[in-house]
Amino acid sequence: MKKTAENLILLNIIFTVGLVISNVVTAKLMYTGVSLFGNPVTLPGAGVCYAFTFLATDVIGEIWGKKEANKAVIFGLVGQVFASLLILLTEHLPAADASMQETYVRLLGQNWVFVVASLAGYLIAQKWDIWIFHTIRSKYIAKHGDTKHRWIWNNASTMTSQILDTVVFIGIAFGLGFGWLFQAEMRPVLLSMMIGQYLFKMMLAALDTPIFYLLTKGITRGDDEIQLEEFSI
Repeated sequence: MKKTAENLILLNIIFTVGLVISNVVTAKLMYTGVSLFGNPVTLPGAGVCYAFTFLATDVIGEIWGKKEANKAVIFGLVGQVFASLLILLTEHLPAADASMQETYVRLLGQNWVFVVASLAGYLIAQKWDIWIFHTIRSKYIAKHGDTKHRWIWNNASTMTSQILDTVVFIGIAFGLGFGWLFQAEMRPVLLSMMIGQYLFKMMLAALDTPIFYLLTKGITRGDDEIQLEEFSI
């Protein structure tokens, strides 16, 4: 991918849209047909959308560096807060039809426990993702002098950050918000949700590796600088 301002803007747009849409569609649950601890594992519709945010920051970090990746996280946070405010504002505007208003609230109504849980998981996971990505990358380059095996930091960062995101989001939204953490009969359900959703996210993280390689093709690293062999996609 060419190291241009236009491509950086494009990746920031993909990142922010993926984040906002993931929070819009998170209410849709998908049944997997798999059970853990006797409880069916369900996955949020946000899972697929949210995976693109980690891919976007990894590509930004690989080509433009850690500073730009952190900027993307801040821009995404601003975008998500702004989107939530717009949804809330529209919800309270006069409705021409009562059934339409009911449908709107059901689909887009903001559960603020979920919003807080989502933003907390987002910030913790994304900050960790960027930090561990560049920590592993720097140590590898210092030792080997190239970025040939960049799948290592791509997967290590995303797979570990998804643990944090899953535990924080489900822990706050369901563990505290629904009180499941304090109900002995619901703790196995909470645990099965965390494990099931993480395994799904880990699979998506592995599947995005070829895309990461394609978008970062031509990047080489010397001892003192990063050079980019530009190509079009």
